[in-house]
Amino acid sequence: MSITLIALVAAAVVIFWAYGIYVSLIKTRNKTQEAFSAIDVQLKKRYDLIPNILTIAQKYMDHERGLMEEVTKLRTQVMGIPSSFENIDRKIALDAQIAQKMGQIMVAVENYPQVKADQTMITAMQTYNEVEEHIAAARRFYNSAANELKNAVEIFPSSFFARMLNIKAVDFFKAEEKERQAVNAADFLK
Repeated sequence: MSITLIALVAAAVVIFWAYGIYVSLIKTRNKTQEAFSAIDVQLKKRYDLIPNILTIAQKYMDHERGLMEEVTKLRTQVMGIPSSFENIDRKIALDAQIAQKMGQIMVAVENYPQVKADQTMITAMQTYNEVEEHIAAARRFYNSAANELKNAVEIFPSSFFARMLNIKAVDFFKAEEKERQAVNAADFLK
């Protein structure tokens, strides 16, 4: 074999190796974006359900008006954020606030027997709980994809290509400090 042939084969191997890393990085980034989109779809379901819950609850819960207005304000803010991968940090922060406030409303509902007995409210709460389970599953999928991307971006040699392609790791969807604390129902039943 001539030196030229060996050099061509070596160059081809290097090119295929680099292309393989490039493809892997792009696939990992796209998987993370897909996972974020799955969360976004589930969050949209939650945001669409919130006005129904608030409307039903509002008939009975005059004392909780401020809390319901806060949820409405947060929902309006998050719905105004374009659904793009670049806005993930803002969506995560607002979603954590919405989840906390909706938890407070659900606890407050327990103090109003007429709300708890309303069949429409029961159905809405069951649907809300199902959506929350879907959001949790979508978050697990997203966090798995985000971890894969983080590894690809940080481990050599793909880290070298990630820098060249400006592919960066993304934040995990995680519980905020407020969400980790146990809810004291007595605080909401005053």
